[in-house]
Amino acid sequence: MATEAASQSDTYQEFLATVKRISNVGSAQGLLNWDQEVMMPEEGTPARSQQLSALSALSHELLTSDEMAQYLDDLEDADLDAGQQAVVREVRRKHERATRVPTELVEEISQTAAEAHPTWKEAREEDDFSTFAPTLEKLVDLKRQYAEHIDPDADPYEVLFEDYEPYLGLDTAEETLERLREELVPLVEAVRESDVDLATPFEVSASEASGGSEDVTSSGGEFDPDTQEELARDVLDTLGYDWDRGRLDTAPHPFSTGTQFDARVTTRFNPADPLGALTSTIHEFGHATYTLGLPDEHYATPLGESRDLTVHESQSRLWENHVGRSLPFWERFLPVMQERFPQLDDATPRDVYEAANTVKEDNLIRVEADELTYHMHIVVRFEVERELIAGDLDVEDVPEVWNDKYEEYLGIRPDTDAEGCLQDIHWSHGSFGYFPTYSLGSVLAAQLYDAAEDDLGDLDDRIREGEFDDLHEWLTENVHQHGCLYTTDDLVREATGESFTADHFVDYVTEKYGDLYDL
Repeated sequence: MATEAASQSDTYQEFLATVKRISNVGSAQGLLNWDQEVMMPEEGTPARSQQLSALSALSHELLTSDEMAQYLDDLEDADLDAGQQAVVREVRRKHERATRVPTELVEEISQTAAEAHPTWKEAREEDDFSTFAPTLEKLVDLKRQYAEHIDPDADPYEVLFEDYEPYLGLDTAEETLERLREELVPLVEAVRESDVDLATPFEVSASEASGGSEDVTSSGGEFDPDTQEELARDVLDTLGYDWDRGRLDTAPHPFSTGTQFDARVTTRFNPADPLGALTSTIHEFGHATYTLGLPDEHYATPLGESRDLTVHESQSRLWENHVGRSLPFWERFLPVMQERFPQLDDATPRDVYEAANTVKEDNLIRVEADELTYHMHIVVRFEVERELIAGDLDVEDVPEVWNDKYEEYLGIRPDTDAEGCLQDIHWSHGSFGYFPTYSLGSVLAAQLYDAAEDDLGDLDDRIREGEFDDLHEWLTENVHQHGCLYTTDDLVREATGESFTADHFVDYVTEKYGDLYDL
């Protein structure tokens, strides 16, 4: 008996060593992707696409090897503890999906996505969808092939969605988006009919912003981007970002990536909108603080990796919306902002709170959307990419269908492809099925925040005083430290005492915007 236990232990340790090799290859891919979007020279794509393709192939070969299959068979009925069982469960799921996909297809998808990034970037800069259309068509075809290999009898979009959220199910995403559409559309209409005008402290004249000088070019615009970067670092300091394990850079589309030892954030700056850069930075901080909260001792194993994108997005949306867009936060942070931008000296915390939560009638950009209309942006993307993957929408028709849906759901129509279907980077990565997790994450953020307040008491005073340790610790204890120990819904139940539900989010936005707009 002791011999059998020792044998199982040895098998598990050999299995875990292979798992760590796969994870480290993935981490290297992540760093190369970060470099491509942040620092790589413009002409570096031919080499980078081959590098990423080679790493994708290596990871795929390790995951689908006969050796891995044998480990999983040997551990099927082994006497493992809960953590070890979770590691085997997560790896088995990935192994079973990966073994159905040919290595050549994995390489082709990776190389095409790497080459797609500069093409998408050029198309957006030139406002010309036709530049990106052939690449998008190829990516759609490749991802259809990928989904068909994994499960030829399933809805291909569902297969792709499960790459990002394997446990809640596409039906939960559809039900959640339908509920948000039903609840938020009338709320947005009520807001637009309200007579309340919220404050606009950032709409200062160019002359004011440049200290009275008519020549604003030398000042960098209304809100100088270099000064905005200093302010972004201020907000990360305020929230408790670990600079020893992270860094801040700029990217065309803000993102966060890394491990618990190296979690990096990016943002972007608009001279007319310092608030956008701040909320973007806080959003990416939420992702990074989740990554940094994963247990060091389980690095490169599922127990040291995040629980998929619904939970990841819940962390970014919690920090961005429930903290960064709250009145107590601006009571704390506005003086710091006024030191950087004296033209805001007359603004009050209430002014900035209102500006941060204004429901915009003419905003076309998802990442600049308010908490209410944001989800209609997600619905548009969800419906467009479902039709693309199903073969019910031709790539060449995407701009027109996209614009029609914006008109239907948001009452506005893009004038350009750049502010329409080219605004997001996701499709250039081949990331179809990703977008619903943004709404799922927003919903979960409200559920987790309410659970934290149930345990800790009202958080407003702590936020007002800049004391974020209790919230950090609660999230680490109830979410971060578990890695992939639990499936998504089990993790939600462990953290909140109930299954995933949109009730908390609907209550939160109804109360918040009812107060703001006197509904």
